Amino acid sequence: MGKRGKKYQDAVKLIEPGRVYSPQEALDLVKKTHYAKFDATVEVHLRTGLDPRHADQQVRGVVLLPKGTGKQVRILVFAEGDADKAAREAGADYVGADDLVEQIQKGWLDFDIAMSTPSMMRKVGKLGRVLGPRGLMPSPKSGTIVNDEDLRRVIEEARQGRVEFRVDKTANIHVPVGKVSFTAEALVENLAAVMEAIVKAKPAAAKGAYIKKVGVCSTMGPGVRVDVNAATAMKTV
Repeated sequence: MGKRGKKYQDAVKLIEPGRVYSPQEALDLVKKTHYAKFDATVEVHLRTGLDPRHADQQVRGVVLLPKGTGKQVRILVFAEGDADKAAREAGADYVGADDLVEQIQKGWLDFDIAMSTPSMMRKVGKLGRVLGPRGLMPSPKSGTIVNDEDLRRVIEEARQGRVEFRVDKTANIHVPVGKVSFTAEALVENLAAVMEAIVKAKPAAAKGAYIKKVGVCSTMGPGVRVDVNAATAMKTV
């Protein structure tokens, strides 16, 4: 790994080596150690004790951040008929059926979230190899295969700050909890919602420690260790 820049090295000096911080202290530090010239994303990173090779130790779900993500998301919905109309009225950026499938097959991917009604999945299924590796494939576990009557609510939630979490192949979970421009209190609220959802999603087959390490950081900024017990005890008000 190449030598870190001076701004990064200066930021690291604000973090006490070997110390674990309370969630509030850690997020305060993330804001203080932020040095990028843009409104960086704040993320929580968790090291779990799961073995992702086993199907019964998978963790995946969605959570609505009470203070939003601070990010403008482009929403695509595969729908027809009344569902098409509902999606457009709810403010989806792109709505369609065969036309969208064709565009994506040609390489167009200018969207952040893809949803689909159940009846459209027979067509959307052929996009698995394109959307799957990018985390954009609609699925029941991510809550993006949506019945017609729930479409408006789910689109509105996505606008407000609906984020997905899932354990990766290395047994880690990475979730955005806001922007550095947020107040530390807003970030704490969002982190509490994420931690509560992940704790509730603990698989019955999990053995030993479910969550081993917790850290928070901003884009390009240094990581700050968070006390695991304090983080896993967080609750939304």
